[in-house]
Amino acid sequence: MQKELLDQLETPCIVINMARTEENVIRMQAEADAAGCRLRPHIKTHKMPLFTRMQLAHGAAGITCAKVSEAEVMADGGAEDIFIAYPMVGDFRIKRAIALAGRLKRLILAVDSMECAVPLNEAAKAAGITLEVRLEVDTGAKRTGVQRTKAAELAKEVHQLSNLNLTGIYTFKSLVYHDEPTEDKVIAGAEEGDMMEAIAEEIRKAGVPIAEISAGSTPTGVEVAKTGKVDEIRPGTYIFKDHMLCKEGAAEPEDIAVRIYATVVSTPCREYAVIDGGTKTFPMDILLDTPPYYYPGYALVAGNDDLQLRRMNEEHGIITSKKGDTGLKVGDKVELIPIHVCTAINMQNKVYLYDGETLRQEVVAARGMLV
Repeated sequence: MQKELLDQLETPCIVINMARTEENVIRMQAEADAAGCRLRPHIKTHKMPLFTRMQLAHGAAGITCAKVSEAEVMADGGAEDIFIAYPMVGDFRIKRAIALAGRLKRLILAVDSMECAVPLNEAAKAAGITLEVRLEVDTGAKRTGVQRTKAAELAKEVHQLSNLNLTGIYTFKSLVYHDEPTEDKVIAGAEEGDMMEAIAEEIRKAGVPIAEISAGSTPTGVEVAKTGKVDEIRPGTYIFKDHMLCKEGAAEPEDIAVRIYATVVSTPCREYAVIDGGTKTFPMDILLDTPPYYYPGYALVAGNDDLQLRRMNEEHGIITSKKGDTGLKVGDKVELIPIHVCTAINMQNKVYLYDGETLRQEVVAARGMLV
């Protein structure tokens, strides 16, 4: 980036390369189209209607959100077809979802238990509407989702509810194979397609006429689409990419569209320098020096393998040198590559958008939308 633009940055901050972002969007859409699979990207990575509109303009069938509050923001920004891939538990959440349904062409909600489905059905009945739902199935990630062996029975029970329309199943599996972590996205994606096809067939044999199978995070999305056994994939991180995806074999370093910039505010000694970003800037949802990827720091210093960000306080990041001399001076701006971009974006109220010549700021409208 040009020095005059660097001087404009109020750090710590995130800068998004718009051309690289659009290239990532176009590439994923082309790969989904080539596989004959719909793309319903997850907006949890970017959290900005601007990028939702970019994804839809390039052919996305709709979007995926994690929470109803995110979906409200995206509806305000023009999205009309939204899947909230999270259990609708709690009266407050259900009320907001029902209100949102009246604003959209299509809203799909998630269930993974009768404890979740029954209150949703009762609220829909009271509102005089029918809600479209998908059943989440656990295919190895071991978080939300009904166990595979119980999916058909639960689908039958949900299907009998008067005001829920069960139209499909979905899963989040990512890099898991035979219920264990793997580094091989090809076998993980192939297994994902096989599993979901088999589960859907069992549900249909039980008398539930589901129509759609949704799967595929960024690491496995293209591979599961290639199986021809799912109708839709829901990658999110692909839009910006990050170092984590590079380690997972789903991105190249030159694909990463986001940089974090920080300013050196103190150099008490040669061995370390202090930057103006700490745990309130850099995500800590990764483990350092841990297999299989052995991340060396909470972000990578761009173009410099010697410098490491391994220690932080709330507002202080400590950059050290493996050689013993950071070479940094007070006032230097440091360019860093995010390990996990999704959580990094959510820590910013605004980001900078870089078009190759100019910078402008964009509000992260769905930041902190956790309900």
